[in-house]
Amino acid sequence: MGLEKKDFNSKDDSNKFEFKKAALTYLKHWKWFLLSIIIFGAYAFYTAKNRVPLYSATAKIMLNDESSGGNPVLKDLSLMSNEENSMVNDEIQVIKSRKLLGSVAKKLNINVSYHVLGRVNAYELYKNNPIDINFLASDSIIQKTNSQFYIHIISDSNFEFKIFEEDVPKNYAFGESISTSFGEIIITPKGNIKGALDSNIRVTITSIENIIAQLNGGVFLAQSGEGSKIVDIFMSAPNVNKSIDIINTLVDEYNLATIKKNKERAEFTSNFIDDRVESLTSDLVSVDDSIVKFKVRNQITNISNKSGLLSTNSMSSQQELQTLRTKRNMLDYMLGLLDNDSYEMIPSNLGVGDASISALAIRYNELLERRRVLLKSAGENNSVVLELDQSLNAIKKNLIASVNNNIGTLTIQVNSIQGQLSSLNSKISYVPAQESKLISIQRRQSIKESLYLYLLQKREEAEISQTTTLPSAKIIDSAYSLGVVKNSNSVLYFGSMLFAFLLPFGVIYILNLMDTKIHNKEDLENQIRTMTVLGEVPRIKNNADKLITFNDRSILSESFRIIRTNFEFLNRDVKAEKYRNVIFVTSTINGEGKSFISLNTALTIANTGKKVLLIGSDLRNPQIFTAINTSKKEERSKIGLSEYLSDYDITLNEIIHTKEVNKVKLDMLLSGQIPPNPAELLMDPRLETLFDTVSEEYDYVVVDTAPSMLVTDTLLMHKYAGHTIYVTRAGYTEKRILNFAKELNEDKKLNHMMLIVNDVKESNFGYGAKYGYYGAPEKKGFFKRKKKA
Repeated sequence: MGLEKKDFNSKDDSNKFEFKKAALTYLKHWKWFLLSIIIFGAYAFYTAKNRVPLYSATAKIMLNDESSGGNPVLKDLSLMSNEENSMVNDEIQVIKSRKLLGSVAKKLNINVSYHVLGRVNAYELYKNNPIDINFLASDSIIQKTNSQFYIHIISDSNFEFKIFEEDVPKNYAFGESISTSFGEIIITPKGNIKGALDSNIRVTITSIENIIAQLNGGVFLAQSGEGSKIVDIFMSAPNVNKSIDIINTLVDEYNLATIKKNKERAEFTSNFIDDRVESLTSDLVSVDDSIVKFKVRNQITNISNKSGLLSTNSMSSQQELQTLRTKRNMLDYMLGLLDNDSYEMIPSNLGVGDASISALAIRYNELLERRRVLLKSAGENNSVVLELDQSLNAIKKNLIASVNNNIGTLTIQVNSIQGQLSSLNSKISYVPAQESKLISIQRRQSIKESLYLYLLQKREEAEISQTTTLPSAKIIDSAYSLGVVKNSNSVLYFGSMLFAFLLPFGVIYILNLMDTKIHNKEDLENQIRTMTVLGEVPRIKNNADKLITFNDRSILSESFRIIRTNFEFLNRDVKAEKYRNVIFVTSTINGEGKSFISLNTALTIANTGKKVLLIGSDLRNPQIFTAINTSKKEERSKIGLSEYLSDYDITLNEIIHTKEVNKVKLDMLLSGQIPPNPAELLMDPRLETLFDTVSEEYDYVVVDTAPSMLVTDTLLMHKYAGHTIYVTRAGYTEKRILNFAKELNEDKKLNHMMLIVNDVKESNFGYGAKYGYYGAPEKKGFFKRKKKA
């Protein structure tokens, strides 16, 4: 059998996930899986056979559009409504509120339950219990109590009572007072007591708080569809009648609660409206008084008519003022003509309505015309002309006096009209403010009147709604039974089988995850890729022979033959000539079986007819003699390697002895007595002489050395080894300490290192584990042995 060489520089695929490999990791523990399946299967079968069936009940309701329960007053008066158009999901939470569930529990009295005890299970007697329990304590105490007691009905007049199932029962008569931790009780029979003779009944008292928690987890509500106002209610319980009563009562309690709430809202709304109507009545009276006082104070009946009259008077005054000013301007012009010394014609129409001024003007113009005519024929000193001048001056004087008088009169009139016009303009400018103030008062009056009328209407509606409040939930289908809940046993079996697989799987996974030790050749190869693994040595039972015998065909012997063959294949490539046949056997720490490997390796090679020497060089803790000591009378040799190295008078022939182990002859050089300075002895030059001699005389020299990590003994004598077998032990050697072996190999502190895995379980064994060894006796299973028998 050859051993292939590995390309350690190439990429290794060992890190890739292999399903078959992972599956085999768990399949080798198939017994635990089978045991788990049997246990959980038996549990599922027992539970399914004896479990009380569950019955499902359902109901269908439709929630009203208005959260106020159909009250239009509360909908219009949104300031008085806690919610508008409540969402269905919110109403579902209201239905499942603790308050409503508690009301259901109290109304149905389900905090006290009766169960008749069978061989395995207990069955609830809902509304069919043969006895009644009368509690003398207050309801508030009973509703907070969690307790139970047992009753055995002996006859229609007597029964046995006990608190705990293992208690000794006491005999009581029906109607007799019984003392308990939650007060005295009186048990009375019902009409069906004779049908319950010899029955064992368990009475359970559960607090309302616990009942609420049970109902909250047992009652399910869901919308029929997205956006739908229809709600489906479900409940599953061992007693279908109880589920139906709970669902129907829950809907009734919800409707009663909403009706009560809406009545309270309507009453509150009515009271609020009454208060507001009273307040608005007072406000309206105050506003009316304000309007009256305002009109009286401003002397107006109709502010619009007053505004028109003032505008007309203002226009008339302005026209009159304009006329007077025109007349005065005309008189001023006439006065200007009369004030100069010359004689000029004056307009006769400038008298501005004054007849005397007009007459004088005409007379003045006539005389002036005569004078102009006379002057054409006579001079200015003519007596007639002079007489005319006197007449003209007299008329002019009279005209000036009349004009001045008229101008004064007009001035007075103008001033008077200007005063009147100023007063009118002031009143006209004040009219908008008066009108604005009056409009403001009238607006307040209008608003309060509108609100007053609105509240009067709503008060009537509120009064009506108190007697016409509708429930929030319309019952489409009352609660009814859906029958036994199906597939419950299938779920039980499936869950049990699933858990039966998951439990051992999880335990094995965690153990493998936490495992830090190697278990077979594959583990070792994954940890150290730069060294060759010669083979695996199986675990040997305590009562089996741990040493190879002559012509042995056991699995132990075959594993060492594989190791020997692999070693010989690798030995061909070793270039060193000196010490090529010297094999050191070492390990990292003690307890890994290096002495066991050393001895059986030597015996395996000796079985082929080779001349083999086994040297025990572990001077600190020698184990070779213990392994081969088959007779208690046989004594350890007094001289060995330690004496040879310390006493130059001792020769090799004196310390090498031939022993027959299991009919196999083997030369041995034992370690001798334990010296005080083993490291210094191994540095003695005689050691080189020893290996030079034995490597020439023997075909193979197998050296059992000390653990490499604990002491330096093996490293001190490594130059005498052609090969080093490094022993690891399955389930014992930690993966992390294998780094020490890698360092020894990389630093070449030990020559030509090769690995062996010792003490491997058969389930973890390599290629031969599944098929056994060729020629080995066939292992027969239980059924084959039975068939043969």
